[in-house]
Amino acid sequence: MKSLLFALLFLISCNPSKAQENTDILPKERISELKNYIKDKNYNQNLAVFINFKITSGKYRYFVYDLKNDKIVQKAIVSHGSGSVIKNSNQLKFSNVEGSYQSSLGKYEIKESYSGQFGKAYRLNGLDSTNSNAMQRAIVLHSFGCVPDHESQNLACLSLGCPMLSIKAFNETAKHIDQSKKSIILYAFY
Repeated sequence: MKSLLFALLFLISCNPSKAQENTDILPKERISELKNYIKDKNYNQNLAVFINFKITSGKYRYFVYDLKNDKIVQKAIVSHGSGSVIKNSNQLKFSNVEGSYQSSLGKYEIKESYSGQFGKAYRLNGLDSTNSNAMQRAIVLHSFGCVPDHESQNLACLSLGCPMLSIKAFNETAKHIDQSKKSIILYAFY
């Protein structure tokens, strides 16, 4: 009887439900943390962007999230900085230092758009000590043709520290940002 119960528990743990899967890609505590952070502040209270850098770069790890209805409205592949790569490791490292070419963790206010070398892009204002140099480092949200639209086993191309999306994913995100009367918060975590 014990071995049957153990086998059943093992099978359940190896085959997580969709709800468990969603918790892994976008942990509830991160959503709650962001909701508490923006509460009573002059930010968009309905929509946020999350980047879960624990997920490998060839998979969806960028999420536009409906905070009111607790659901993902867009998911995409997003690159990380070339300096974040640790040789012979699946782990990443992060920095707030100019010239590190590393991604930075923390909450960002998505600011105004501008037209630069990658076309339309959005300035990111770092709100935490871990990303407070984002403006100085010119860390922006932009698109780049080497970022794929669909998940695969291949890793996404690397940036110089910016979160880069595919052109299609960027255009979808841009609609959300441009329609918002208040700044949307992007939260990158690991």
